[in-house]
Amino acid sequence: MLSYRHAFHAGNHADVLKHLVLIQLTRYLGQKEKPFWVIDTHAGAGAYELEGGYAAKLAEYRGGIGRLWERSDLPAPVADYVEQVRRFNPDGRLRKYPGSPFFSLWTLREQDRLRLFELHSTDARLLRSNFLDAGKQVIVEDSDGFAGLRALLPPPPRRGLVLIDPSYEEKQDYERVIQALKEALTRFPGGTYAVWYPQLTRIESRELPQRLKRLPGKGWLHVALRVREPARDGFGMHGSGMFVINPPWTLHETLAGSMPFLVEVLGEDAGAGFILEQQAV
Repeated sequence: MLSYRHAFHAGNHADVLKHLVLIQLTRYLGQKEKPFWVIDTHAGAGAYELEGGYAAKLAEYRGGIGRLWERSDLPAPVADYVEQVRRFNPDGRLRKYPGSPFFSLWTLREQDRLRLFELHSTDARLLRSNFLDAGKQVIVEDSDGFAGLRALLPPPPRRGLVLIDPSYEEKQDYERVIQALKEALTRFPGGTYAVWYPQLTRIESRELPQRLKRLPGKGWLHVALRVREPARDGFGMHGSGMFVINPPWTLHETLAGSMPFLVEVLGEDAGAGFILEQQAV
């Protein structure tokens, strides 16, 4: 259960999509003066070295952020995402990659709050270390994010974003996502919920978007990026998706202008493509 380390995959095509969407969600919430919370149920270590350690073993970042790093033709939302990564690499050389917690923190205002959960003991320790100087704005919990979510909803300002992105190493994670959202939407129906999932050949992965569409909410948006044809042996992740419940009304248009570009730049074979669909209230 606790063997997964995101460091192996930091900065890959799935991170590009996830963090691109995350930035758009937090920036939208920040347009109103009233404060909001971001709750990250599976925060990981928060930051990753790309030239050494786990990330260097698979070097998946080369097929993700690495393909965007030197380009000068980025659509504005993609450029915004890359600019945030540059904050970690001020000398212009791609050596480090920020996790979701830093993308959230960098787009928050002084009055907003960030709550981070991580159950893996090593990553939780690293996460605490990475946010030692964040003050009261960030609280790190080395515990199960699914369970922790129950105690935090609704957040005091009644505005918030919940990011749910477990590893899905175990089949139970798919069911836990559904059950967590059912309970969360009862406690905090007006919140925005962003669920990341891997595109795999396993049936649980293929069925998850349809199950999410049946949950109550004020509408949803589903975006997925496929970078290659599924492997014949069924092994590996060929893409990923983000499913947003109660999305900003601007999100569809923003992604419509960015997804074809990402397919062109991050696609690895003729099977590359994207899904962008929504149901508005």
